[in-house]
Amino acid sequence: MSVTALLRPNLDVQALERHLASVVPGFERPIEVQPVSGGQSNPTFFIDSPSHRLVLRKQPGGVVLPSAHAVDREHLVQSALAGSAVPVPQMVHFCPDASVIGTPFYVMQRLDGRVFSACSLAGAACADRRAIYRSAAETLARLHAVDWRAAGLADYGRPDGYFERQVARWTRQWQQSQTRTLPEVEHLIDWLPRHFPKAAAATIVHGDFRIGNMMIHPQEPRVIAVLDWELSTIGDPMADVAHFCVAWDTRPEEYGGLAGIDLGAEDLPDRGEFLAWYGAAGGRAEHFTDFHRIFALFRFAVIFEGIAARAKHGNAASEEAGAVGQLSENFARHAVALIAG
Repeated sequence: MSVTALLRPNLDVQALERHLASVVPGFERPIEVQPVSGGQSNPTFFIDSPSHRLVLRKQPGGVVLPSAHAVDREHLVQSALAGSAVPVPQMVHFCPDASVIGTPFYVMQRLDGRVFSACSLAGAACADRRAIYRSAAETLARLHAVDWRAAGLADYGRPDGYFERQVARWTRQWQQSQTRTLPEVEHLIDWLPRHFPKAAAATIVHGDFRIGNMMIHPQEPRVIAVLDWELSTIGDPMADVAHFCVAWDTRPEEYGGLAGIDLGAEDLPDRGEFLAWYGAAGGRAEHFTDFHRIFALFRFAVIFEGIAARAKHGNAASEEAGAVGQLSENFARHAVALIAG
């Protein structure tokens, strides 16, 4: 991960330092705060002190959409997964009091590892790339195998009607955040409610499961942490599978996709291989359909439009947010092309 030059949005470092010293056992001052780039949603910061190496996640400043940027849910689900077969950082503290630094936030253990922004895994040894993808598939299958009720997440989401609610939710998000008229998105809003597939049994759904939200071991080709849980809930596991598989439907310039890359030459798997690994590890790959791919592209389009809206109002989490927001049109067109066959 790279570090940006400025704190965006601003943090009251002294207030944060006082708070952490009062609530984290053994915490020593002073602290150094560095914003982490690479994400487009909840601002993330490295916190270094003489005693601790932490990561802070907070809501963005300004007005946010209802239910968006739920750092409390991020903290809850990762706490519930502690000690499970799903690798997550250790949670240290959650602060619901917005008066401390302006929004609710939580801090967690900082891990050492690699995060790849592009699905091509540029920077990873060619011989390791398939193993990293296989580890991702197996990690996803393990997530979907977690007994979420036993983990204390019985009230974390409704297990039935997942895609019906999701289509309605992202339609509302589009209507609340759109900065322009896109006929392709309107076509998807009409098509999706008329083509719901049979649901798979409910699991924990990460909500943004992709290469960029996983930390890879510093030397070994395996996942050591799944990050960025703000969209997690209980629902249909095919949402996660489809979200990850968007990589093969989009180009490198479209948020780091794989379309057009010579996969064999780069020692990267195709979609079928990923699904086979997921299924072999206990995942329910047989439920995967084109509906799921179309929905995932639609949701990405809405998310990117939300980034564009935040950039327009000056409270985006990244300086690149305006440009990324323009991808909403591209992703919507890919989804419409899938419908057309």
